[in-house]
Amino acid sequence: MAGFNSAPTGGSAAAANRAFKAQLNKVYLWYTGGFLAFIIVLAILEQMGLPRNWIGFIFLIATVALYAGIGIMSRTTDAAEYYVAGRRVPAVYNGMATGADWMSAASFIGMAGTLYLTGYGGLAFIMGWTGGYCLVALFLAPYLRKFGQFTIPDFLGARYEGNLPRFLGIVAAILCSFTYVVAQIYGVGIITARLSGLAFEVGIFVGLGGILVCSFLGGMRAVTWTQVAQYIILIIAYMVPVVWLSVKQTSIPVPQAIYGMQLQKVTERENQLKNDPKEQEVIAFFKAQSDSLAAKLKDIPTALAADRAAAEQKLAELKSATAPVADVQAAEKALAAIPKNEADAKKAWTTAKAGADARAKPLAGMPPHAQVFAGDPNGDAAAQKTFNESRRNFLALVFCLMVGTAALPHILMRYYTTPSVKEARESVTWSLFFIFLLYFTAPALAVLVKYEVFNTLVGTSFAQLPEWIAAWQKVDPTLLSVVDVNKDGLFQLGEMKIGGDIIVLATPAIGGLPYVVSGMVAAGGLAAALSTADGLLLTIANALSHDLYYKMIDPNAPTARRVTISKALLLVVALAAAAVAAQKPADILFLVSAAFSFAAAAFFPALVLGIFWKRANKWGASLGMIAGLGTTFYYMVTTQPWMRGIFGVTSPVELWWGIQPISAGLFGVPIGFAVIIIVSLFTGQPRKDTQDLVEHVRYPDLKTAKA
Repeated sequence: MAGFNSAPTGGSAAAANRAFKAQLNKVYLWYTGGFLAFIIVLAILEQMGLPRNWIGFIFLIATVALYAGIGIMSRTTDAAEYYVAGRRVPAVYNGMATGADWMSAASFIGMAGTLYLTGYGGLAFIMGWTGGYCLVALFLAPYLRKFGQFTIPDFLGARYEGNLPRFLGIVAAILCSFTYVVAQIYGVGIITARLSGLAFEVGIFVGLGGILVCSFLGGMRAVTWTQVAQYIILIIAYMVPVVWLSVKQTSIPVPQAIYGMQLQKVTERENQLKNDPKEQEVIAFFKAQSDSLAAKLKDIPTALAADRAAAEQKLAELKSATAPVADVQAAEKALAAIPKNEADAKKAWTTAKAGADARAKPLAGMPPHAQVFAGDPNGDAAAQKTFNESRRNFLALVFCLMVGTAALPHILMRYYTTPSVKEARESVTWSLFFIFLLYFTAPALAVLVKYEVFNTLVGTSFAQLPEWIAAWQKVDPTLLSVVDVNKDGLFQLGEMKIGGDIIVLATPAIGGLPYVVSGMVAAGGLAAALSTADGLLLTIANALSHDLYYKMIDPNAPTARRVTISKALLLVVALAAAAVAAQKPADILFLVSAAFSFAAAAFFPALVLGIFWKRANKWGASLGMIAGLGTTFYYMVTTQPWMRGIFGVTSPVELWWGIQPISAGLFGVPIGFAVIIIVSLFTGQPRKDTQDLVEHVRYPDLKTAKA
């Protein structure tokens, strides 16, 4: 691990870089071999009787201790090392670190889960996130590296000649990064709780220690080398169970190759389940539940009084009959669960009715996996409207994710760490390759898990359900709940409510693999969440310490003070994000997608026009960022249920052209472009040296500026 701290010295720069890379190759080869040996030893110990909770704790402690060790060995107070890892990270390792930075809890945990629940619609995430790296390679990474700043707000301040664009960049970077990091810490809580058996809220703060020890001590240098280690763990953890499922179902160890064949079998099984009388009984149960709730909502005061009176009467009867303590406690719990007032009743019953409506559909409310869009282009007016809106939302989401990917500050910062512009471009290619390994596998994982659930789980006696179902219900009943609603003692698909966030983590258990593999997958998910959280927290802390404090408040601040302030701010931001995540604000995928829309609307127009249009000026960029981000934020606040509740919005939801709030950036990005162009044309041109710099960055052969 000495290679983490040794800067290339002596001889030519090229020879020094080769020696540095050779040292890294040796370090990470030993590291990979050691990790595989660690898994094998734990597997042997499990067969010898090592308890499962011990395995979980060992994985948790060992991986967090490993990352902490790298962080401690990479500690630094040097500004260039702390902010951009000394600009000496080789392309392949920067690509791997970027892959880990990118493989957030949403990618590792949520991607396959979303594909499981939504089928074809989930491919929008893969297409958008992967396509975004093409935009990074073509429009941003090499040019930003040529400008040579430390952060994205730093670039905005330099390119647009002032602190106003820099300050707006700081605000936008904090907004999208904080939203994103809350999702990562939420994922950390889920995984840590599963590994250790601790409560979700406690798990968040335990995992937070692993996040802080890396980024706090060594900044970008520690984060970079930790992320390389985390990528190795997460890709091994992701591939092993899906390859196992592929072999189990088809005897072919290449899940991507058998994806189409298994999808066809899943489609056939879906048709059987739609017509299954037992599944129809479950649908009828939820339909009746929905009708009952609808009746209550028509006369809330009467229904609330009736529910309370019935609950009180039942409790009194049980107490007078000296019923078992468990029955009395259950009745007391039911009475306490009744809404306290009419407003609470309306909110609770409306939410419950929406849930019942969703499950009062075939396949537990999931669309057929191979169905391209909802609705029917050849059906009646309502079916055609549904089809058009579904297709429109798919394309809108792809657009937002692509543009958001190309504008995320914590990803773009990674390309400041390479030794040269050439290696920045190469590292984008490596990033795409390392991300491709997971994204090409996620659709296959979703189909293989669905095949397993449809053919192995459905029809099983409740008394013989696998252990993982009870284990996950204990972690969080909102992520998984199974109830025998038709009382036949057999499991039907409609009787399970499952969240996408546990599909990947539960895959080893679903496939019947030893628990050590479940621990390894959880460790991989933890690595994914920690790696992204590290990068995001560093982005926020650097925006505040470098861009706000050093560039705007105290330009004469010594390096040691700047780095110390960054570390202190990182700690404060991490604790604030953990406190928000502990409230379980929304699902991981919405939080992540909101961050992408914020980044797309705030940064993409200003970055692209700043690089490719020398006429773009300070006032155009500033007003464009405000207009784009403001439009996106307004649309989310007025249409997204959780945000409506936060801001107390009570007016009816009005979607623009049927676009869902997850794709709000669709409106902010074009407005941002339009405002920057119009305002720039009607206000003064940038300085001559700024315009010459833009031309030099784009066309280095032109002698318009000094290199």
